[in-house]
Amino acid sequence: MRGLNKVLIIGQLGRDPELRYTPGGKAVASFAVETRRTWVTPEGERREDSEWFNVVAWGSLAEICKQHLTRGQQVYIEGRIQTRGWEDAEGKRHYRTEIVANEMILLGERRTHVARDDFNQYDEDSASGNSEETFPF
Repeated sequence: MRGLNKVLIIGQLGRDPELRYTPGGKAVASFAVETRRTWVTPEGERREDSEWFNVVAWGSLAEICKQHLTRGQQVYIEGRIQTRGWEDAEGKRHYRTEIVANEMILLGERRTHVARDDFNQYDEDSASGNSEETFPF
């Protein structure tokens, strides 16, 4: 039996991407994206809510995100949901749910589209935390 883990979001970058490298030399970028929704209550009152998503990109997609994305920009992200766990120096267990991006489109005045085939360094095992090169942040 097959499953499906796919997420699509459009939102604003909350901060510039942070680019790091694993001990094995793989690029990894992390950033936050805020999505907003509005609705009108039965009483006619307009409401707004926002949700923040942690996003991680690997390989050349990570480097492209660092190069082209800045705080406040609107962006389309496609990827999968992943929850990672790690233990800190004091032995406390931490968990983080994030979107592992495999596609990014910069929306607005300048459009940049990076599709899955455009980055050859993406390593599914590293991105999923199934290797020794996981990066707890």
